[in-house]
Amino acid sequence: MARRDAGARPATPQDRSARALWQAYRWRWGRRRLLARALAKRRQLRVVADRTSSIAPGAVLAFLCLRNEAQRLPYLLQHYRGLGVDHFLVVDNGSDDGSDALLSGEPDISLWRTDASYRLARFGLDWVTWLQIRHGHGHWCLTVDADELLVYPFWQTRPLPALCHELARRGRSSMAALMLDLYPKGRVGDTPYRAGDDPLDRIDWFDAGNYTIRRQPGQDSLWVQGGPRARCFFADAPRRAPTLNKLPLVFWNRRHVYLNSTHAALPPRLNRAYDDDGGEQLSGALLHTKFLDQIVTRSGEERLRGEHFANSALYDRYYEALTENPTLWTPQSTRYRGWRHLEALGLMSRGGWI
Repeated sequence: MARRDAGARPATPQDRSARALWQAYRWRWGRRRLLARALAKRRQLRVVADRTSSIAPGAVLAFLCLRNEAQRLPYLLQHYRGLGVDHFLVVDNGSDDGSDALLSGEPDISLWRTDASYRLARFGLDWVTWLQIRHGHGHWCLTVDADELLVYPFWQTRPLPALCHELARRGRSSMAALMLDLYPKGRVGDTPYRAGDDPLDRIDWFDAGNYTIRRQPGQDSLWVQGGPRARCFFADAPRRAPTLNKLPLVFWNRRHVYLNSTHAALPPRLNRAYDDDGGEQLSGALLHTKFLDQIVTRSGEERLRGEHFANSALYDRYYEALTENPTLWTPQSTRYRGWRHLEALGLMSRGGWI
């Protein structure tokens, strides 16, 4: 049994209160610093098509930062328009595959372009944060990557405005979602995908139960890891595996800011999108379509660019493994059968929404 040092004493309520005040002070200044970064990085953005004057009060907005996603964009836009997104605000980071041309002519899309470093802009967050400051205040804002498709309870019949109304009725300003990696049965590069097709016609398998969940007390958030990437590429270093918890839907205030991707936000109260007293909160899932056939060639390109991870050398083996066209499927893999199936597996919840 471990012994307490003779001079040590239990933490008093005053000690805990002092620590909480110090943490709140740190987060407040951290948030201001990140907002200041966004203000500075706005100069890197060049307007291609600004239609934000058409954004109506109460509109649901979607924010994206992307590069070379012409193949995914047709279905992505179809999916989110079907969910009820009113306007898309997109940063194109140096695409050369026609993504910008595809986006610039759409009446519900405002587009900015930059060729600056994605990594040095906090992996695009500085640019997106500036757009959220300017245009997201007072709106429900969905922030996603081009390979993420949000689903939630009743999503086929209840659009995003209904979901946002339900969250607001419960006094909530955010909704959490698990990023669920989907993959094919067979090698990831051997199932051709054509622009406009439903990705789930090609990749509809996932890992159902190999997830770890830890609470991050400082951020008041959860930290979820697991899935096929942890299983196949980080088995010997599971703590280095990608983070799967996200906070994609937030009722935005110009003082809000994401900390790292959309895994956590400030102020920390936004991260309390879960119950720790035995109940369940309304939540969704981000169907992650990363493992379409293009992943094989793109992994080699991203490894050379070194723009996607702060410690790029750590992920060299990950990218190298993807260029070898691996198989992620195993006999234990589970086939995706809709949001009710995910709820039955405990991977999302309707939280009493009837």
